[in-house]
Amino acid sequence: MSAPPRPSFPDLVAAGEGGMLLFGLTPPRQEAGADRAAEVAAATLARLAPLDVDGLVLYDLDDEADRNPDERPFPYAPTMDPARFAAEHLTAWDKPLVVYRCVGKYAEDELGGWLEGTDPTRTASVFVGPSSGDKAVRTTLREAYALRREAAPGVPLGAVTIPERHRQSRTEHERMLRKQERGVDFFVSQVVYDTDGSKSLVSDYVVACEERGLAPRPLVFTLSLCGSLRTLAFLQWLGVRVPPWVENALSRSDDPLAESFDHCLETAQALATYCARVGQPVGFNVESVSVRRAEIEATVELARQVRALV
Repeated sequence: MSAPPRPSFPDLVAAGEGGMLLFGLTPPRQEAGADRAAEVAAATLARLAPLDVDGLVLYDLDDEADRNPDERPFPYAPTMDPARFAAEHLTAWDKPLVVYRCVGKYAEDELGGWLEGTDPTRTASVFVGPSSGDKAVRTTLREAYALRREAAPGVPLGAVTIPERHRQSRTEHERMLRKQERGVDFFVSQVVYDTDGSKSLVSDYVVACEERGLAPRPLVFTLSLCGSLRTLAFLQWLGVRVPPWVENALSRSDDPLAESFDHCLETAQALATYCARVGQPVGFNVESVSVRRAEIEATVELARQVRALV
């Protein structure tokens, strides 16, 4: 007898369960023509076809120069609106989408119109606030949460959580709880290289939920391969904490991509085991943001192996 089909990503979120595997990518650059966007979409679908993923994550990029004054290792390049990329070029994708929204870029009527037209059985969203408190925005994160409650309460809503902030202040779990109170259904972490810091966040969040009589919402950890020292510098520019021993291993390795692959897989194993022990529903988002073929192929293989963990 064949096994019953696994619940969809929106169903897992609604039930407060983990076990999801997502695959994340950045849409083509804004100046890309329709032909180029179609090529990217076709290549993406071909790579994902053999993978048993539960959803495709489409990032929404914003310039973060105001957050970090240091020179950006990779120059910022505006990308195509993820919702437009999906609607025009990913019509053949038959599984759920997780569409990021940097809410400050959009007017309330624009964001509300998109939410109203979204099928909650097919599309979830992750709302992202401004990269700094001084940044001018068209819609605040609080306004976006209210807009979703009014316009599309059934659309699964995610929020970003940053384990590095917890290491510094031990208050990130409180941010998660506040977002949960405003209707957030699941969380997606920033790229994780610091396993111990992530465990500390999970521990404090689970304890706080128990104290308040709340069920922890699913937490999806993001894994991203690092195939070069420039990519390592970019991760650190973004605020990702790479422990010194990992940084040494990557910078001294003849094959940093293979070193990074092993570390990401070990991170997934450690976090999956720990979260199961403390009762935190967990999943993973394996992101592919490189244009190098070797890194893209390694990311696909990482997703295949992480699937076995969840």
